Amino acid sequence: MRYIIFTLLLSVHSLFAVTSIEPVEIGQTKGIYGDVLISLETKKGNTNKENYKASVFVADDNNVSYVTWGRIAAEYGETNDNEDTNKLYLHIRHIHALTKQTIRYELFGQVEEDQFKRIKNRTLLGAGLRFKVLQIFKDAKGYIGIGAFGESIRYTTPQDPSEFNTRLNSYLAYSMKLGDDARLAYTLYYQPKINQFNDYAMSHKVELQLHIYQELFLSFKISYDVDSYPAIGVSDYDYTQTTSFLYKF
Repeated sequence: MRYIIFTLLLSVHSLFAVTSIEPVEIGQTKGIYGDVLISLETKKGNTNKENYKASVFVADDNNVSYVTWGRIAAEYGETNDNEDTNKLYLHIRHIHALTKQTIRYELFGQVEEDQFKRIKNRTLLGAGLRFKVLQIFKDAKGYIGIGAFGESIRYTTPQDPSEFNTRLNSYLAYSMKLGDDARLAYTLYYQPKINQFNDYAMSHKVELQLHIYQELFLSFKISYDVDSYPAIGVSDYDYTQTTSFLYKF
């Protein structure tokens, strides 16, 4: 069943999307589950702007030893009829238990495009270990991950040569419940080149989910991403605020 799910994910790559960041764990929800996230923005008048985001997440959890999940995400936007956003993202991850509660190993792959970062294609494959951290708050979950991945980057501009890198992958992911109707999540990723630590990617994301009705949630997310060596003419950081509707199934 899980192979059918990820084949379907690959077939709907034209969706416009943005990701939810709450960490996934074995036994979170037994069987097949997921969510759909949609965000729309339209301005008319002095500024004509349209921006479309959505995402599809699907997981297969056997509730004992593994969870396999995938998320496809993209975003498209125009300002005054000029395209200013065009992104595509697909991530697949398998998490398998090494101990009953604390240690897991992970295998993951990712494909992405970002026309305005001049990234024609970025593909990576990696592996690592995940450790459950102390549950400081009630109904909270936190993880520290360490591993490595190989990446291939092709740019849309000829002055930026293709890259083939090996990077460390380290992250902190934490989420906690706020009352009965809200959940707060934070993730930090730090990914330096193994042979050149001043060439790194770093990402901070904070998300607040508010329960609206049954399986419908409102998501407020802030992200701050840094690339110490971006393509020529591209900013080394991105700051984003997003408000979206999230439906869980």
